[in-house]
Amino acid sequence: MDKVNNSSSFAEKTENELSAVIVNCAFRVHLQLGPGLLESAYEECLFYELKKIGLKAEKQKPLPLVYDEVELDCGYRVDILVESKVILEVKSVEKINDVHLAQLLTYLKLANCRLGLLINFNVKLIKNGIKRVVNNL
Repeated sequence: MDKVNNSSSFAEKTENELSAVIVNCAFRVHLQLGPGLLESAYEECLFYELKKIGLKAEKQKPLPLVYDEVELDCGYRVDILVESKVILEVKSVEKINDVHLAQLLTYLKLANCRLGLLINFNVKLIKNGIKRVVNNL
């Protein structure tokens, strides 16, 4: 697995710069696989692409809920967290709906992140399956 870039250079990039790199990885995965597979397949392949180019990516990252100053493990998991800045929520559904957007926004708030990408791979053109979600901290 060759790294295209030095991972330390990615750490200095903004959320918007990272999102451009992430979207390119999603394009590569969709180009090779097309629509119709399970979410888990796209998640694995996207994770592989991100790691291959040297991004710090964490898959199925536990996300605790802090309530009344107590950290509770409620079973929330972020599909992919990139450079501790951008949350990726991977879907393979017929249509993105409001609950998917609300889920990602909740994850952004819990993780104290500004940017998330909701990526639905079950589309003819991947550009139509990517939604940016911004948390105005």
